Amino acid sequence: MINSSKNDTPKRVLLKISGEALLGRGMYGVDPEIANAIAEDIASVANAGIEVCLVIGGGNIFRGMTAAAKGMDRVQGDYAGMLATVINAVVMNSVLQQHNIDSYIMSAISMPQIAETYIRDKAMRHMDKGHVVIFAAGTGNPYFTTDTAAALRAIEMDCDLMLKGTQVDGVYDSDPKKNPEAKRYDILTYTEALAKGLNVMDATALSLARDNKLPIIVFDVHEKGNFSRVINNEGTFTKVVVSEANS
Repeated sequence: MINSSKNDTPKRVLLKISGEALLGRGMYGVDPEIANAIAEDIASVANAGIEVCLVIGGGNIFRGMTAAAKGMDRVQGDYAGMLATVINAVVMNSVLQQHNIDSYIMSAISMPQIAETYIRDKAMRHMDKGHVVIFAAGTGNPYFTTDTAAALRAIEMDCDLMLKGTQVDGVYDSDPKKNPEAKRYDILTYTEALAKGLNVMDATALSLARDNKLPIIVFDVHEKGNFSRVINNEGTFTKVVVSEANS
């Protein structure tokens, strides 16, 4: 597991990217410049010998919970949201391959013309070969977020670290875009994050990470080179761990 030593670089990591992080200045879809910049950072980390897998949200295209709040059936809404994550995975896979990265999509919902069906052993073999694996369609089940899917896949893949790439440089006690006095945390425990209701990820994902001692780093994915920096304990971010003594 990652600790305070800059020399203790993880061997395998999962990067969770929100769908909204792909929007750029747009209101919908994927900004090609943003996707390319993120792909460049992923390629830099992968080319340095760190094994990388990805989970990408679908909120830039469709959010099942939002649709359910407006009267759509929650289950159907969540399935639509899963398909949105597949679209994002296809886009990111194409951009990664343009950077000469061997990448593969594995979907929790079978769609063989687009992606390999998720099988843990097959995903592990991809990662053992240094391939970047993009996990799409969440867990394949309604009522579970892509944050939970990311925590689950990180644990299944024996990742040393899960990184959540957002539009801010860590976890704050309030929205820093609305409150200039918002406090950023350098380090948090899972228990603190849950008790304070902080916007790290949903409670199911946090509890899953806590129970399996999976450290989480929250960082600004839009800052060029930040993915590589935070893996090496450099730059600005928030780390979420079991206890501060283990950080």
